[in-house]
This record gives sequence, C-alpha cells and structure tokens, in this order.
Amino acid sequence: MKEKLEQILKLAQKELSEIKTIQDVEQVRIKYLGKKGELTVVLRGMGELSSEERPLIGKMTNDVREAIGAMLENAAQLVKEQEKVTRFSKETIDVTMPGVKFDIGNKHPLTVVLDEVKDIFLGMGFKIAEGPEVDTVYYNFDALNAPKNHPSRDLSDTFYINEDILLRTQTSPVQVRTMQASKPPIKIISPGRCFRYDTPDASHSPMFHQIEGLVVDKGITMADLKGTLDIFAKQLFGFGTKTKFRPHHFPFTEPSAEVDVSCFKCQGAGCQLCKGSGWIEILGAGMVHPHVLKECNIDPEIYSGFAFGMGLDRITILKYGIDDIRLFFENDMRFIKQF
Repeated sequence: MKEKLEQILKLAQKELSEIKTIQDVEQVRIKYLGKKGELTVVLRGMGELSSEERPLIGKMTNDVREAIGAMLENAAQLVKEQEKVTRFSKETIDVTMPGVKFDIGNKHPLTVVLDEVKDIFLGMGFKIAEGPEVDTVYYNFDALNAPKNHPSRDLSDTFYINEDILLRTQTSPVQVRTMQASKPPIKIISPGRCFRYDTPDASHSPMFHQIEGLVVDKGITMADLKGTLDIFAKQLFGFGTKTKFRPHHFPFTEPSAEVDVSCFKCQGAGCQLCKGSGWIEILGAGMVHPHVLKECNIDPEIYSGFAFGMGLDRITILKYGIDDIRLFFENDMRFIKQF
C-alpha cells in the first residue's frame, strides 16, 4: 500500500509537469483526488489492513493528498501565467502599423435642409412640435375645415386604415392638436413624414416630408406672415431672394396664397429651373380660418393667426438641383455622399 501511494505521488507529479491548459489540471485532479480517483481506491482498501498499519497508511494518504493538492494549485497558477503571457503577446498593438479606415456616414440631404430650416425658424422664436403619423379623419380633415366632398378625402388620394383612421396627408393635424392643448400665443413649426396615394415617379412619392408653421396671437396679420416668409426665403436661398404671393384657396386658411421665390439660380432672369418665369413656387400659406380657431376653442374675435406649409423634398430638390425624388429613398451612398 505504501509503494502504491509513492507511485501515485510520482505519477501525479510527472503528469502535472507536462500539462498545458487549465483543462489538463482539472483532469489530473479528477484522476487522483476525485470520487473515483486513485487515492479514493486506496482508502477503500484500508479495511484489509491491520490495526497497526491503518493509522500509518491513513496519514501517508493524507500527506499524498495534500502534496498533490499543492502541486495542482501551483500547476494551475503556472498555466494561468503562461496563458496571460501568450494572450498579451498576441494582443500587442504595433503603433507603427497604419490604422483601419472606417467609413463615416453622411447626413441625408433631406436632413441637411431640415436642419437649416429648423435653425432659421428657431432663430425667429418658433418651437418644434410633433404628432402621430397615423391619425384620425377628424384631425386630418374635419378640424381643418375640409368639406366632406374634398378630393383629398377620396380613397384614391389617401391611405385609410379604416373609416376613421388614416396615414396623415399633411402635418396640419399637429397644428390642431397644439391649438387644442395650449393657449395663445402659439408659434410652432411641425416637420414630419406624410403619405398620399401617389404613383412613384421623378416628382411624386407616396411618402414625402412636410414642414408646416403656425402662429396664433392677438393682432397677427397678413403682414406678419409675409415678413416671416420673406426672412425665411432670404436665409435659405440667399439674401437677394424676393418673395411673391399669389391668391389661392385652402380650406383651413382665409385668405390663402401660394408663395413664390425669385429663382436663386438665374436671379430672376429666367432659366430651365424656373421654366423661364424667374419665379419658383415653394409653399402655400394664409391666415388661419376662423372655423379652425373655433374648433380649437380659440376665439377668432380676440385671436388671429397664420399658417404655412412646404414640401421638404421639393425645397431640397430645388436647392441642390436633384432631378428625381426617388433618389432620396434608395439609400445609395454614392448619392448621399455628394452632400
């Protein structure tokens, strides 16, 4: 039995001197100290020993167990140190090597122009308001004084989810929600995505972007609207830009107007961009209709306001000379990197 224990110690020592991984250390521990290990087998055979031999072999077995345990601990420490050295050598950074070039993204042209527009109106004291893209017929049409027979209500022009829910066709519902939720003075712009039943082509898309503005307060007049939009046009297209208002009709404003700016490419002389007229239409505007104010619990005898709306896609196309609206939505980096 004594010779067996000495042999176990030598074999354990030999195997531990050859290990390379933590897994190897664990295998040696199981082999010699496990429930079915070599020392356990020795202990089970002690019943065959005489009463004089049992204490001696028992002590020797414990000594061998402790010796193997200490060797296992040392071996595990050595393996960990070696693994650390190996890992550090592999992870060494050569600072003389050239770095990996990362492709940095570009702002989308729509985002570039939207940020410009926001900065202009924020500089004039406007706040930014947002609302749901999926809205109700009430907010999209009824509250905006749109008659029941208005063409935009047709299934051929608007995406309906059911009779009462639709994808908004404009960001005007945000204006209604703002007026109903707050009291004048109100001064906001509401940028966002809109949806209409259009067949995609170079100038049409079923999804597009609008920026609408609203000001409601005491004593607001058409002069305030004209002054605001004149400043906006000059800031966005250049300080030599002029504005022109043409009479028009919108159900939610009265009086209403289409707003043109002098062509920023030919300075009004006439070119292909402005189709020889010297003017480019950019937005619609007008004084908020009294019916809309009443619907939002604002007394039109005390307060007045103006509203305007422009297509962000159209402004971006004009500003950068882009010839196809579909390019905005194709996610082609060759296009986006130009901006």
